[in-house]
Amino acid sequence: MAIGTHGDVLPFIALGHRLLARGHGVTLAAPAPFEAMARRAGLFFQPLGTAADYEAVIGQPELWHPRWGFRPMFDFAMGVAETTCLWLGATRARGVEQIVVASPLAWGARLAQELYDIPSATLHVMPFLIESRSDPPRLPGLPLPRILPASWRAWLNQGADKMAVGPFTLPPLNALRQRLGLDPVIRLRHWWNSPTRMLLMFPDWYAAPQADWPAQAVQLGFPLVDRFGDVPAMAPELEAFLAAGDAPLVFTYGSAMRQGAPFFATALAICRRMGRRAVLLAPQDGQIPKPLPPGIIQLPYAPLSALLPRSAALIHHGGVGTVAQALAAGIPQLVVPVAFDHFDEGRRLKDRTLGATLSRRAFRPARAARILGRLLNDPAVAHACAQAKARMAKSPDPIIAACDRVEELAFLAVERGSASKATRASRR
Repeated sequence: MAIGTHGDVLPFIALGHRLLARGHGVTLAAPAPFEAMARRAGLFFQPLGTAADYEAVIGQPELWHPRWGFRPMFDFAMGVAETTCLWLGATRARGVEQIVVASPLAWGARLAQELYDIPSATLHVMPFLIESRSDPPRLPGLPLPRILPASWRAWLNQGADKMAVGPFTLPPLNALRQRLGLDPVIRLRHWWNSPTRMLLMFPDWYAAPQADWPAQAVQLGFPLVDRFGDVPAMAPELEAFLAAGDAPLVFTYGSAMRQGAPFFATALAICRRMGRRAVLLAPQDGQIPKPLPPGIIQLPYAPLSALLPRSAALIHHGGVGTVAQALAAGIPQLVVPVAFDHFDEGRRLKDRTLGATLSRRAFRPARAARILGRLLNDPAVAHACAQAKARMAKSPDPIIAACDRVEELAFLAVERGSASKATRASRR
C-alpha cells in the first residue's frame, strides 16, 4: 500500500513483482493512475481514490510550497485511510492471511495493523522521514544553519513538526481513531512507523545509521526501479538524439510537477549560454516553451537508468528516486529543491561532493551555468561520482533483500499463530 508520486510508488511495484515471482499473491493498493503500471508488473490492483482525486492533489500549487506542501497529500492520505483500513479488515475476515508493506502515508494500513493485528512493515524510500537527534534531516522551509548543534536542530525540527503538522493532521486522524475504538496519536511521525518492521531503502554510505533510529529499522539500499514506470524503454527518437551528438544535460522537475514552466525556460537559457544539448522531461503540456531550438528534445518520460549513463549531468527537483538514478549513472547533479525531502537530498549530495543546490529564486541562467561548469570540470566531483557509481554497482539488490525481510515477517506471523493455538489447546 503506497501513497505518493512515482518515486514513492514504483519501489512497491518492484517489490510486488519480485514477491510474485517467489510464488506469493500480491495486490498493490495505490492511487488510481498507477493501475496500468501495477497490471503490467502482474499485480492485482486496489485503487485508493479515483484518478480525478489524485489529479486534484498534484494539481494544487500549494503542493510545492516548502512549508505547506505536505497538506494536499496528507489530505489525500486521510481521505482514504478509513476505507483502506476496513478493506484490509474485510479481507482478513475472509480468512486470507496477509502481510502488509506500507508507505508512511498509508495510514489505513497502520490502523488495520492495530485493529486486526495484521503483520505489517513500513517501507521508507527517503532518509528525510527518519528522525534522529544526532543527524536530523533538513526540513523544507526551515534552513537551520549547520553550525547549530545537531541536538538543537533536532529539537527545532520537532517543534516545527508539532506546530505545523500536528494541528493540521492529528484532529481528523484522532477523530477517526476514536470512532474505531483506538487511543489518540500524539506524534504522527512516530505513529506511522510499524512497531514490528521498518525497511529503509537507502544505503548506509548515503545516510549513516544512527544510534537513536528505531530498533525495528533495517537499512537496505537504493531501489533502481524506473523500468516499472510509464514506459520500460527509451523512445526511438531519444535513442537517435543521443547517438547524434555529445552527452546532453538532462532537466526534469518530477513526475507530478504541474508548475514547471519557469524551470524549463531557465533550462533553455542555460543550454544557450553553455552551448550544450539537452533532454527535457516533462509529463504535462504547457511547461515547455515551443518551438524548441536545435539540440533540445522534450519527452514526457524516459527511463533514467537508460538515459543518464549517456548524459553529462542531471538538473532536477531532488526527489530521492531521481537522486539514486544519477548516483548509479555516476554523473553530477544540480538540485533545485521545491518541497518535501528535496532540501535534505540536496544537502546530502553537496556534503558528499556529488552535486550542488540552488534555490528556485537563485536558479538563473548565468549562475546555474557557472555552477554546472564547475561540476562538469571538477576532478573531486568526478571522483566522488565514480565512487558512488561503483558502490551502487556492487551493492546487493535491495528489492531482493526487502523480499527476504517481508518473508521473515510472514514466517514470524505463522510461528506466532501456531504458538497461540498451542497455548489455547493446552488451556483446554
